[in-house]
Amino acid sequence: MLTDIYDVVIVGAGPIGLATAIGLRQRGINNILVLDQTHAFRRVGQILDLLPNGLKSLKYLADHAYEAVKNTALGGSNSQSSNQQENSAKPTLKWVYRNLQGEEIRSVPLSFDHWLQEYGEGRVTLAWYDLQTTLRQQLPSEIVRANHRCVNVIDEPENHCVRLDCISDMTSENNPYAHWQENKTDEIDNNYQQSVTNTSFRARLVVAADGINSTIRQVLYKDSLYENYAKPEYSGFAAILCRETVDINQELAAEIEAKFLHNSPIATICHDEVSRKTATAMEDTRMMLFRSRTTNQFGYLIHVASPLAALQNQSGSSLINLALQAFEQAKFPDILQQLVRLSPPENMAQRPYYIHRAIIADSENLPIQPTWNFGRVVLVGDAAHGMPPFMAQGANQGLEDALAVVLLIAQIALDNNWNNTQAIAAAFQKYEQLRRPWMAYVQEATLNRHPYSSENNWQQYSQTIYGRNIDQVIQALA
Repeated sequence: MLTDIYDVVIVGAGPIGLATAIGLRQRGINNILVLDQTHAFRRVGQILDLLPNGLKSLKYLADHAYEAVKNTALGGSNSQSSNQQENSAKPTLKWVYRNLQGEEIRSVPLSFDHWLQEYGEGRVTLAWYDLQTTLRQQLPSEIVRANHRCVNVIDEPENHCVRLDCISDMTSENNPYAHWQENKTDEIDNNYQQSVTNTSFRARLVVAADGINSTIRQVLYKDSLYENYAKPEYSGFAAILCRETVDINQELAAEIEAKFLHNSPIATICHDEVSRKTATAMEDTRMMLFRSRTTNQFGYLIHVASPLAALQNQSGSSLINLALQAFEQAKFPDILQQLVRLSPPENMAQRPYYIHRAIIADSENLPIQPTWNFGRVVLVGDAAHGMPPFMAQGANQGLEDALAVVLLIAQIALDNNWNNTQAIAAAFQKYEQLRRPWMAYVQEATLNRHPYSSENNWQQYSQTIYGRNIDQVIQALA
């Protein structure tokens, strides 16, 4: 009998995979390993929001991890109200939504304490890398291993486990699904030796948290009914980003500031609910306008509905033209079109948004929806249901997944059911039955953005998602 078998191997050392590992260790499951294909843990990724439902899940997974993440985001304080006298002298920062005339549609306070009071938990903003680093620091360094890309999963029923075959490849590999595509050729790090080594690991259970372009998902779906759903599909939406504009004349800058920002660090500019009743897809174009923290220059991110072919391999100038076309069709004001025209082409980037749909509408040829679990392997986070970030729920729903899977695996361990395939199958099916309908709702809200269509819809969505009672979710898993 093999003795070198981990209880759980987690594939993917992003925030969701790490949170899963922390939650398992919190419940006494220490014989675990976290693998990631990254060459080394370096500063990558964008800024993200952890909202009340995600923070509630993280807190239940492990209170010490929750506190560490909160302190990282809030600059080391235990609460944003820890220095109430100082904070009371500062205006409350808000994310303001404005229509094309610059009128406020709604505003969302950004303070931790506002969200805590409203939904029973706060809200924090931090860089993806800072979140990953903070969570990684909650784990023993030896159980998190970089430069291990899983390329195969093989069932070994005789050993009551699965085998994961990994390669350590120090050459550069582009991931078209997960990163901004900038208008320059990435240089291969010459410090890396281009060599490949092979390693295998065995595990009683595998949690695949390896992102939207999940290798585990592709391996499991290959030569199955779900092969067409192995890779993510283009959502129909993309983002065009200008990190920073330069040389904007003072008159134009003052007009944009006065009409849309009003001394706020960020604003979303879009059609309001009245004009959107007859809006086309292009008229659902929206712009996030912000000021650079370092130079005080404008930057922006534009969400557009666009064919994928219109984005790929485009120069910075072409991206500017694409953004202008979207603005013209959506009737955005001239001062914002001027801002786009003045954008430096070298500062432009684009990112198509991909999705794994929780519910396949046209499923006549499928006996069931594409499954999130195969025997001893379960998909979580973006590997199961990746989606665009319009409602900032990608990481938060991933943390909800992590909580559900951790509690179910903890019960398997408690009952010593590591070798009971029926118990494992029942646990993972319970996870999927609980999470799939919920994710279908979140994806529908994200893609159609109906919460924005009226104040009533926004309030209902906010209470449903952010005010979510995690205790009820936990009871459903019992």
